[in-house]
Amino acid sequence: MKKETLTSDDGKYVGEVKVDEPHGQGTAIWASGEKYVGEWKDGKRHGQGINTFVSGEKYIGEYKDGNRHGQGTYTWANGDKYVGEYKDGKQHGQGTYTSASEEFAGDKYVGEYKDDKQHGQGTYTWASGNKYVGEHKDDKQHGQGTFTWSNDDKYVGEWKDGKQHGQGTYTGTDGTVEKGIWKDGELVEPN
Repeated sequence: MKKETLTSDDGKYVGEVKVDEPHGQGTAIWASGEKYVGEWKDGKRHGQGINTFVSGEKYIGEYKDGNRHGQGTYTWANGDKYVGEYKDGKQHGQGTYTSASEEFAGDKYVGEYKDDKQHGQGTYTWASGNKYVGEHKDDKQHGQGTFTWSNDDKYVGEWKDGKQHGQGTYTGTDGTVEKGIWKDGELVEPN
């Protein structure tokens, strides 16, 4: 492979080239200030690379056909971080998301993702000490799961769209037990 410099109105590429396209190791800097250092194939990011954005966000990991694909770490400007699997540019597979943003600082999710959302089995732990272990769908508790509050009160049962919904049991540390059918977070049919 020969090394060349390619320039356009959109930016500049310095690195290995094949048929006038980035191919091999190289660095691209776009007019926007975005920068990518890593592997290329047929003009697209492909393989290991580091993508730095003007916003302060950064991705370090694998690419396939120009998209994040495989293992990678994405760090947002506010300090939020995702470490895990990607597919076709989206968080997909096993991953860990740690929040540093003001509202959710210290919150953490470890589990399955689908199309950039918590989806499947996972554990969400809040900085407050609350914890949910179970199924997720579209970033919400959905399916079977256990929610434990920081004071050790506990709900075990079914969830829908982030609320207790279906058969479940709430057990309070004060001895309270509420068992039955729940709807939108409320016990509607005790048994």
